[in-house]
Amino acid sequence: MMSPILVTGGTGTLGRNVVPLLREAGRDVRVLSRRSREAGDGIEYVTGDLLKNEGIEAAIGGAEIVVHLAGSAKGDDEATRNLMRAVSQADVKHLVFISVIGADRVPLSWLKTQLDAEQAVIDSGVPWTIQRAAQFHDLVMKAVQNMAKLPVVPNPGGLRFQPVDARDVAARIADLALGEPSGRVPDLAGPKVYGMGELVRGYLRARGKRRPMVPVRIPGKAGRAYRAGDNLTLDGADHGTRTWEDFLDERLGQAGKTRAPAHSPSPGNG
Repeated sequence: MMSPILVTGGTGTLGRNVVPLLREAGRDVRVLSRRSREAGDGIEYVTGDLLKNEGIEAAIGGAEIVVHLAGSAKGDDEATRNLMRAVSQADVKHLVFISVIGADRVPLSWLKTQLDAEQAVIDSGVPWTIQRAAQFHDLVMKAVQNMAKLPVVPNPGGLRFQPVDARDVAARIADLALGEPSGRVPDLAGPKVYGMGELVRGYLRARGKRRPMVPVRIPGKAGRAYRAGDNLTLDGADHGTRTWEDFLDERLGQAGKTRAPAHSPSPGNG
């Protein structure tokens, strides 16, 4: 009998797509969740909290593969250190961790926690695989929706994204979890690079709305990093299949009527 695969963050945006793929592969799955849930269809739920260092040992017990997908606005580094302390003392053969493209290049405190979390995985002594991915379409959608509520929408100059579909990332994570430890694997980004204004205009067009836009400049080191494309992987990355337009079309049903042109992923885009 194969041991269960432990998935942290199994009820989140990415985890909800990863867990079914692991089940389709014939593996039992254990999900670490902050809220109690009933088991079913080969999925067991264990209550715990990584940041509070609660329930981790019970969740890991008997698992040889751990897929660490849990994340929040802050504290991911400490949560990962708590997890890795427990993992290093168990019989785990492979840990897969999802991180963010640009974690080592964009000077934001949240990305620094991602980089520190990566280091906790690397230093644990447990065989590991780290997959960096671009921002999910779902996250970009939330940001764009908030911006679109404003009477005048700011358009940060030079701010570009390669949003990737969570299902594309989930397929990669499931494959990695079922394979051998691979270290840092190629980044995974969406198939197109978009300016922030293009993302907002695509959303507004899909909703049948219009908003005036005003150019703004992101100040400081973070602004320089974004204008330099340090949050992108323009070379040497793998790419998902679903574009921002595909995502909007699926969610809102009419994005494809007039599609905005997207930059091709080449270093010369500005």
